Amino acid sequence: MTIAYDPVALADAFERALGDPRDPDRAFSTSRVLELDRAEEFPEDIVAELHACGLLAHYVPEEYGGRLRNYEELLQIVRRVAARDLTTAIGHAATYLGAVCTWVAGTPEQAAATGREVMAGTVHSFGLTERNHGSDILAGEVTAAASPGRYRLDGEKWLINNATRGCRLCVLARTETDGGSRGFSLFTVDKRDLSPDTYRTLPAVRTHGIRGTDISGIAFTGASVPAGAMIGAPGEGAEIVLKSLQLTRTLCAALSLGSADHALRLALEQTRPGEDPAVTAVLADAYADLLTVEAVSTVAARSLHALTGELSILSAVVKHFVPTTVDAMIERLTGVLGAEAYTADGAFQKVARDHRIVGIFDGNTVVNLLAVVNQFGMLVRGRRRGTFDAAGLAAATTLGSAPPAFDRDRLSLMSLRGCTFTQAPLDDAVPHAAELRRISDDLHDEMARMRPSARDTPPEAFDLAERYALLFAAFACAQLWSHNRDRWPDSSRLEVSLARLLARLGHPVETVGTDSLLPELLRRHDGGGATP
Repeated sequence: MTIAYDPVALADAFERALGDPRDPDRAFSTSRVLELDRAEEFPEDIVAELHACGLLAHYVPEEYGGRLRNYEELLQIVRRVAARDLTTAIGHAATYLGAVCTWVAGTPEQAAATGREVMAGTVHSFGLTERNHGSDILAGEVTAAASPGRYRLDGEKWLINNATRGCRLCVLARTETDGGSRGFSLFTVDKRDLSPDTYRTLPAVRTHGIRGTDISGIAFTGASVPAGAMIGAPGEGAEIVLKSLQLTRTLCAALSLGSADHALRLALEQTRPGEDPAVTAVLADAYADLLTVEAVSTVAARSLHALTGELSILSAVVKHFVPTTVDAMIERLTGVLGAEAYTADGAFQKVARDHRIVGIFDGNTVVNLLAVVNQFGMLVRGRRRGTFDAAGLAAATTLGSAPPAFDRDRLSLMSLRGCTFTQAPLDDAVPHAAELRRISDDLHDEMARMRPSARDTPPEAFDLAERYALLFAAFACAQLWSHNRDRWPDSSRLEVSLARLLARLGHPVETVGTDSLLPELLRRHDGGGATP
C-alpha cells in the first residue's frame, strides 16, 4: 500500500504525542517552559520527552538507521517544537548541527557510527567559532598537529551550542600552519575517548534570549584523536563546513516559522480581532507575512533535494529573509499587546527575545548578504542566458509528492547556473507578473554594474542583496502558486503576499487588503494547525 506524502500530517502526529501544552502536568507544557526560562535552566525533562517521541530519529538519514527521508518533513517537525519553545528547539537541534558534516562528507562507516550515537541520545555539538574570530572560520587558531596515526588538538572553541553538555563534537581545526582555504580539517572529537587533562569546558554565557541553553566553550590542550576521526580529506574542512551550512541555514527557517506561529497565537489570545480596526490590521498583516515565509521556507526545504547545486544562493537568501521578516512581524505585534508584550517573564516577551538570536545562527545577516553579493556575476549571467532547471523547479514547488532523494555530491560552493526561481519564466496568471519582471530586469542590471571588492564591499552591494532576497521571495511565492493551482485556484492569498513584498521593494501596488485573510487566520487559530 502506498502511503500518502504529507509532512504536515507527520508533524501534527508528532505534536499530538507531546500532549496539550496547556496541561501543566505534561513535560512540554507552557507553564513548564516559562518556569525553566525564569530559572535559566536547560530543559532536560522536555528534551527527554522529545527523545521519547522519536525526534532524534529525524536527524539521521534513513540509510544510516534514522527517519530523515527529506528536509521538508524535518522543517515541519522542528517548526512544531519551536512553536512551543525556541530554547528547547535550539538546544535539541544542536545535535543535528553537530552531525551534519558527517552526513555531508563522512565515510559510510563514520556516518553509520554517528547515526547510532545520535539515535542512542548522545549529545552532539559543532565546534566552529572562536572567541576572537566570530564568523571568520579561516582565521581559526585551534590546531590539529599530525603524528603517526593521530592528531593533537590545541586551542579554544567558544560560543558553542552544547559544548559542555555534548559528548561528541565536530571540530574545525587548522592543519596547515599558513591556514587558507585548504589549511583546515574537520574531526569528530569524542570527550569520552580523551584524557581528562587534555580538555576543559568553558563556562556557559548568560544570554538575553534562549536562557538556559548551553552556549559555552571547550579548550583543548594536547587532546589526541585518531586519524580516522577526520571527516573528509585533509584540508577539506572549510569546504565541508560551508556546504553543511547550506543545509542548516535553510533549516533555520523552521525556528523562525515556529516563533511566528507562537507570537501570532499569543497575540490572537490576548486581543479581540475584528473589534478594533487597527489591531485587526496588524494581525492580518502578520498573518500575510507568515504565509509568505511559510511559502519561502517550504520551497527552500524542498530545494535542498531538487535544486541542490543552487543552495549557495538559496540558503543565504532564505537565512536572511525569513528571520528578518519574522523579527519585524513580532515587533509589530508588540505594538498591539500593550503592557503584556513588555512583561519581562511573560510568554510574548520570551518569544521576542528568543527569536532575535536566529538571525545570528549559522552566519549572521551580513555574512549571508555577502554570500549573495559574491555571486552577483553568476546571477546576472544566468538571468541573461535564461538558464534554469525546469525539473528541479517543479520538484521544489509541487506539493503533495516527496522531493527527490538528497544527493550530497551535488552540493557546490557556488551556484554556477544562478538561481532557477528568479530565472524561470513567470506565469502570466500571477498577480503583478509584469511589475515583477520589470523589477527583476532592473535589479539584475544594477547587479551587473556592481563590481564588489573582496576587501571593501560597498553598502550599495548589501542593499542590492537585500532587494534580491525580497525579489526571490516574491518569485518563490509565485512559482509555488503556479505549480499548485489545483490546490489554490484563487490567487488572492498570493496577491496579498506579493503586494507586501512589492511595497518592501519600493513598488507599492493597488491590491486587496490583508483584512481579507482574517477569517482564514481565525479558522486556523481555532483549529490549532500550523499550516493551512
